[in-house]
Amino acid sequence: MSSTWIVLIVLAVVLVWFVITYNGLATLKQRAAQAFGDIDVQLKQRHDLIPNLVETVKGYAAHEKGTLEAVVQARNAAVASKDPAQMAQNEAQLQGTLGRLIALSEAYPDLKANTNFQALQGELSAIEDKLAAARRFFNNAVAEYNAAIGSIPAVLFAGPLGFKPQSFFDVGEGARVQLDTAPSVKF
Repeated sequence: MSSTWIVLIVLAVVLVWFVITYNGLATLKQRAAQAFGDIDVQLKQRHDLIPNLVETVKGYAAHEKGTLEAVVQARNAAVASKDPAQMAQNEAQLQGTLGRLIALSEAYPDLKANTNFQALQGELSAIEDKLAAARRFFNNAVAEYNAAIGSIPAVLFAGPLGFKPQSFFDVGEGARVQLDTAPSVKF
C-alpha cells in the first residue's frame, strides 16, 4: 500500500512540474509574440508617416525624384515583410533611404524651415526611439523564450509540444548601430 502512494505522489509531482513548465513556456512564447506586435505597431506608424514626409519634400525638391521613389519603394517592401528576418532587412533599407530623404533638407533651406516638415521630422525621431526600444524588448523576450525551451528538462518535451526557437530581430552588424540611433533632427 505504501509503494502505491509513493508512486502516486511521484506521478502527481511530475504532472504538476510538467504543467508549471508548460505554462511558463507558453507565457514566454506569448511575451515574444506581444513584443513583436509592439515592433509592428511602431513600424506601422513610421510607414504611415513616410507618405506625408515624401509629399512635403516633393514640393521643395521636385527634381530629387530618384530619392523620393527609393523611399516609397523601400516603404512598400517594408510593409510587405512577413517574418522578423525579412522585416529587419527591409527596415534597414528603409532606414537608409529615409536618411537620404532627411539629408535633402540641408540642401533646401525653405524645406528645412517648413513647420510641417519639422513636425514630421520630430514624429519620425520619436518613432525611431520607440522602435529601438521595441526591438530591444523583443530580442530580450526571444532570448528568454529560446533559453527556456533549450534548458533541461523543458528541452525534453518543448519541441514535440510545438515550442520552436524564434528568430531575433537582427538587422546585421552594419545597420544595427544606425537603427539603434535616432535620426539627427537639426533645425
